[in-house]
Amino acid sequence: MSGHSKWSTIKHKKASTDQKRADAFSKIARAITVAARGGGDVETNYELRSVVEKAKNANMPKDNIERAIKKGTGELGGEHLEELLIEAYGPDGVAFLITGVTDNKNRTAAEIRHLLSRYGGKIATEGSVQWLFEQQGVVRIILPPTESKDEFELLAIDQGATDIAWEDTTAFIYTTRDDLQTTQQSLAHQGYTGPASLEWVPKNSVSTSEKTQTTIQKLFEALDDNNDIQDVYTNAE
Repeated sequence: MSGHSKWSTIKHKKASTDQKRADAFSKIARAITVAARGGGDVETNYELRSVVEKAKNANMPKDNIERAIKKGTGELGGEHLEELLIEAYGPDGVAFLITGVTDNKNRTAAEIRHLLSRYGGKIATEGSVQWLFEQQGVVRIILPPTESKDEFELLAIDQGATDIAWEDTTAFIYTTRDDLQTTQQSLAHQGYTGPASLEWVPKNSVSTSEKTQTTIQKLFEALDDNNDIQDVYTNAE
């Protein structure tokens, strides 16, 4: 089936140093706190369960997870956090969507504007970029090497997948936004478990030069180093 954008997998690579791991935990904790505002029970709050699964997949300590949930439910005090979505253009005009959780939107927007300008980009006007993307569900499954990819794809389609992409033995199962929970649960009942999330997927990708790809890589890394930024999406191939 379709190819998978290399940019969408950058943020899923495990941190290689203790500092990067701590930064990743901080970002996930903020996402948990925001999700827990809808209720602190992972059995009834699917958004929270998805973020907690992400935390466990990153080997985040249980105490950190529970503390973040309690901040969201109000059982513990904490900073006032807000979600943000920034539309932007990167090098050579490629489209970017940047999501984050912050205690100061103005500060975070200014920091993102500075990073974009450093790599030939700029913040776009509201609505000018978001329409180039569609929010879809993504379930990640690591397929045992002894199993057939073709057979797994047929099974995934039966469980609601709209598209499937591969990176080595990791399957990226795409679903509609509304079918994410059902598809993840159906796959689990078939013995295939993995983290799930909602992501902004480009409707069409644009090709770029090798030089531009190098600049995009540097921009991705710079944005990822900002603790207020959760995810970065682009329509560059």
